[in-house]
Amino acid sequence: MRTINPWINFNGNAEEAFTFYKSVFGGDFTKIIRFKDLSNDEFPVEEKDANKIMTIVLPIGKHNVLIANDVPDFMGPVSENENRSKISISADSREEAEKLFNGLSAGGEIEGPIGDSPWGTYAGMFRDKYGIEWIVEFDPTYTG
Repeated sequence: MRTINPWINFNGNAEEAFTFYKSVFGGDFTKIIRFKDLSNDEFPVEEKDANKIMTIVLPIGKHNVLIANDVPDFMGPVSENENRSKISISADSREEAEKLFNGLSAGGEIEGPIGDSPWGTYAGMFRDKYGIEWIVEFDPTYTG
């Protein structure tokens, strides 16, 4: 396993929050994907969600990153006391991603089955049997 990092959900102000975090931690964003970047016939994005952040990544230190996204309106508002953050695991292989996904999600609720994502990774999302939300992902283009 490469890393485990926090992933924070925002109600439309992820970019503002991360600009603030960047001013504190320094560094540069290594990834910014907006919902409009993924819009297609199978995944239509409403105009009001188009510029919202699908993924933003800010390196913190040598091996960790802070990750976030805006929750699109169709998913409802984020409850800051309930589902504000996830734990993101970056796996070393598809096989490891599947093993971690299947093991940790046992008895839980699958929110996004593991599989090829529109952004080029192999990923899945779930809430484990204890209510903790996880994202497991393998990025075949990662070279770090």
